[in-house]
This record gives sequence, structure tokens and C-alpha cells, in this order.
Amino acid sequence: MTIEFEDGFAAEKLFNQGYSYTYDDVIFLPHYIDFPTDAVSLSTKLSRNISLSTPCVSSPMDTVTESYMATAMAALGGMGIIHSNTTPPEQADAVRSVKSRRVPILSNPVFKSPDSLIVDQFDDDSLPCVIVTESGTATSKVLGYVFKSDWMSLSDKEAKLVDYMHTVDSKISVPWNYDLAQIDAYLKQQDHDFVLLEKEGEVVDVITKQEVERVKGYPKLGKGTVGSDGKWMVGAAIGTRQSDRERLEHLVKAGVDVVVLDSSQGNSIYQIEMIKHIKQTYPELDVIGGNVVTMYQTQNLIEAGADGLRVGMGSGSICTTQEVCAVGRGQATAVYKVSSIAARSGVPVIADGGISNSGHIVKALTLGASTVMMGSFLAGSTEAPGAYQYKNGYRIKKYRGMGSLEAMTKGSDQRYLGDTAKLKIAQGVVGAVADKGSVLRFIPYTMQAVKQGFQDLGASSLQSAHDLLRSKTLRLEVRTGAAQVEGGVHGLISYEKKAF
Repeated sequence: MTIEFEDGFAAEKLFNQGYSYTYDDVIFLPHYIDFPTDAVSLSTKLSRNISLSTPCVSSPMDTVTESYMATAMAALGGMGIIHSNTTPPEQADAVRSVKSRRVPILSNPVFKSPDSLIVDQFDDDSLPCVIVTESGTATSKVLGYVFKSDWMSLSDKEAKLVDYMHTVDSKISVPWNYDLAQIDAYLKQQDHDFVLLEKEGEVVDVITKQEVERVKGYPKLGKGTVGSDGKWMVGAAIGTRQSDRERLEHLVKAGVDVVVLDSSQGNSIYQIEMIKHIKQTYPELDVIGGNVVTMYQTQNLIEAGADGLRVGMGSGSICTTQEVCAVGRGQATAVYKVSSIAARSGVPVIADGGISNSGHIVKALTLGASTVMMGSFLAGSTEAPGAYQYKNGYRIKKYRGMGSLEAMTKGSDQRYLGDTAKLKIAQGVVGAVADKGSVLRFIPYTMQAVKQGFQDLGASSLQSAHDLLRSKTLRLEVRTGAAQVEGGVHGLISYEKKAF
């Protein structure tokens, strides 16, 4: 005897009732498990031609993704998108910086000549030492080095470097493409405190023994996102103005692997023309369009030639677009609607914004996204731009929306089509987030939690989850306010919450 069960709702029915749902509004009902957690594969597509082993992308925000973050994201199997709130040459240099490294450690080395003085160089917490070369550039002969501790112990800060630097008494450089294990072995063999990474006679980085030991303590890294040339893959954001065509040229020369058209509302004649220009000028370069939240927007950009789509409008923690402009969509509904159309053309979807925990990632990916783009989730980490500060006993970093007035003064008003407006209206805020530590540590744990979520859904891969959803096998329900409270920590006088 066959019993027909009607438990929960199919996604198609749930998201066609006229409500705009966020991730917290909906919950998946568990399905059948016939595989272990470790059998879950999170391999995915960022765009038509770029594959990732981890479905994570760092947002092109100036407090989230520069070369350090992009290097770490590539090492984790994801991708970083370098922000465009800087000059085209500087953005291109950031792309080259990622391309010139093969370990997820970035020290941004400073070079000085022997007659130079050090003035405020060690204010940067990530800087382990200053390298002294004949001409004070990365391309000339290395003469010595000065550690931060050496400089801090000096009573005369105006002394020339030649008077107190450590001279180089043996070879302290290795090829740029050495991996972490090779660097570790070399440091132990030579008994050095640091090693220089060289590429074609130029020093591209300085790796200390302390940094190597720190990274070795994190979960083991896999192959990472590496192109056919053996270099990390990296993306960059551009706008849709005529000047961005010149920016694009800089980025292509630097070796960028994918470009993201950075706009809060991507369904515009400006973006459609830019997509067509990119595909005609650089047919081998994948371009990701957006942001979009409706099926109509989606179809327009796909027809223009977009290789991927970025979904989200007003869902970010520092975004006020929905409040200020009364336009946008709940992120769960937006991801489902856009994905349902994009899948017909084989165009991957990036769920951008609204990610606060691993459960949100599970929901975004299951609802049809191929990757998630994160801003606040990564902000405040070791790899995020900016210096740490202390406030009310917390170690924090600045985090700001690209629609904030502060970011707009740097040029980000382009993404809101407001760079020609006389009056500037903010669609974001400036805030701060607590120190999260390194993404090399917390992203692997987060992805393990995502795998456990997929196991509970009975999906051993992203494609499996998408198939279960579209076949109406996976069921959902809307959570009441009380259900959301019940689904979190409640009823305790005090507690300590640790994710791992």
C-alpha cells in the first residue's frame, strides 16, 4: 500500500505566493541520508568556464578584498574579487600580486636603500621586516634586513639602515612558486627566520618562520584555485563607464581571470553594452553581470552574454538600499527566482549578501546558487584590508558599505549610477566588525558545517541539491517569529557560543 505524503511545500509553490523571503524566513525539511558527510562534494562553477572546489567568493569591497584576501580565497579553493575603489594601475597591481604568489601568506614587503631611514613602516602589523637592497627596490641586490623588533629596540630612530641592519651571509631566497611545505623545509634546513620569494630576479614576498608555523596550524589546504599557468586565479570588479574600458585593459594585461560588473542594479543599458563590449573584445574572458533579483533582469543580462550572475539587492548587513530606495527583494526569494531562469541557460548564480552563518550558505546553495559572495562574513579577518583597532575591549576592523558616503568619495558611487549626480545619497553605512582571525582557519570549518547541512538534505553535491529542489523532492516551510526564536539559542541565563 502506497501512502501519499504532503509534507511542507515545493519551492515553486512557496516562492510564488507573493512574499519576499529572507534566509531566516524559510527552513528545509530533512530528507534521506545514504552517504557520509565526507562524501559531500562542494565543487561548483563560478561562471561558465571557471570551476571552484569551494563555493565561496569574497566581495569586491574596499574593506574586504585586496590581494591578501584574494590570495587566501584562492588557496581555499574559492575566489577573491579585487575591488575597484582605487586607480586602474593599483587594481591591476593587486591582481599581479595575487598571481605572483603560491602560498596564502602575504607580507607586502617594503624595500629600502642602505642610506634610508625607517619612518612609520612598522605601523603595519603584518609587516615582519624591511628588506635593504642596493637601490631600495625589489629588483636590485639584497644586502640585508631589519626586523620590527630590531627597530623597536633602537633608541635612535633616525639611524641609517646600513648602521644596524643584519647583513645577508647566505642564500635566503627561493622561487616564487614554492609551496608551504617546501618553504618550511628550506627554513629548517638553512636555519633562517625568514625567506625571500623571488620571481625573475625580483623579490615578491617575505615569508617568516612564524607565519609558516601559524598557517601550518590551520586545516590542511588542498590544491586551491589554480589556472592552467600554475598561478592563483583572481577576479576584479569594474564599472560600466567609458573609463572602465581602460581599467579593463589594465586588468587583462595583469592576467585577471574573470571580471565582475559592479552595480547595485545591473539591468541597465550601460551594463548590457559593457557585457557586449567585453565579449567582443576579450571573448576568452568570463564576465559576471549583476546585481539582479528578478527573472526579467536575469534574462536581459543572459541574452547580452553574461557568463555568471550576481544576485542580491539591499540584503547586505551594511546596505540600506531597500530602506532608502524602496527597491530590492528578500534574498531567499531572489536567489530562487534568478536561479530558476539562469539554470535554463547554464549560467551559474552567485548569491551576494545576507550570509551570516553556515546555515545561510546551505540555503543559498540549495535554492539554486552555485556560489555565495560574502562581505561581512569575511570582514574583520586577518586577510581583510585595514588595521585593527580596539574599542570597548574588542579588537575590530572597519567595515563599510560601498554605498556609504565615505566609500562614495573614493568612486564607488558609480555602482549606484550616482557619480554624475549633484546630490549624493547614501545606500550604505560605515561600521566595524570584531576580529575573526584568519579565513584560512574559519572557512574550512564553515564548509564542514555546510557539508553536514547537505547531508541532512540528502544531497551529496550542489547539483544533487538543485535536482532535489526542482523535482519537488526537497520541501520547505516558512518559519514564524516564534519558530525562528526556537531554532536559535534560547531559555538560558548565559551561554558561550563557539562555531568550532
